[in-house]
Amino acid sequence: MPDDFIIPDFPDPVRRIARDAWREGVTARGERAVPEETPVALTYNGTTQAVMMATPLDIADFALGFSLTEGIIASPADLLGLDVIAVEEGIEARMWIAEEKMKHLSARRRHLAGPTGCGLCGVESLAEAIRPAAQVTSDAVFTPEALLEAMALLGPAQALNHETRAVHAAGYFEPGRGLLAVCEDVGRHNALDKLVGKVVVLDAQPARGLLLLTSRVSIEMVQKAAVLGVGVIAAVSAPTSLAIRTADAASITLAAIVRSDGFEVFTHPRRIAPGKSSRQAHVA
Repeated sequence: MPDDFIIPDFPDPVRRIARDAWREGVTARGERAVPEETPVALTYNGTTQAVMMATPLDIADFALGFSLTEGIIASPADLLGLDVIAVEEGIEARMWIAEEKMKHLSARRRHLAGPTGCGLCGVESLAEAIRPAAQVTSDAVFTPEALLEAMALLGPAQALNHETRAVHAAGYFEPGRGLLAVCEDVGRHNALDKLVGKVVVLDAQPARGLLLLTSRVSIEMVQKAAVLGVGVIAAVSAPTSLAIRTADAASITLAAIVRSDGFEVFTHPRRIAPGKSSRQAHVA
């Protein structure tokens, strides 16, 4: 290795930037913690499928989750290899899959640049963009209080957002076990992909759990949630009309605009039942 060859370090997820604060007619010099935004190249068998702008945390989980939610692989076992490498321009998640899966992937667009939170990577047709979500078969039932208590756990667990106030989070809650995983990113789709990648390798039962989101709910978020197999999505922001139709067709309960005093349920309200305890949630 040449003496002047330097292996790049992984970027810090948070940077402290000097800034002037203007408050009530007074200017004060100080610092602000801001999240890092880094190009992450997702490659398969040496070919780049997408370049996403993401927070440089949980990249291996991101790569696995992206591969699952984009339909590139069907299970973690289909990912034959994964290396996360820091390069001069950013980060590369180098993955290896079977040749037959690579042939299918090669039919999709490659060398894509995704904006922050891009959720439709490698999509070339309108039909593919609005593809039906997977059917979810969950008989878990939660009380409204249980849903609110689960969402209340998400805020304190958002370490990166506490520091920067500029990132999204996705969390997974399971009755009797609590908040099992939380992922954060500047992109809401990225945060959810990271969460999917983390949860699928846990001893978890997604059909019993809740998906918690700090962002609005669009069709891509529902499609990714369906891959995970959760029966209930709870989000602090509102859904789009297409997300509602997609959740309804996928048999997913969509609760949104979650606040400390309540929420609104848009689809399959049977899973939110007053008088039943979250500890009694069950799967058929």
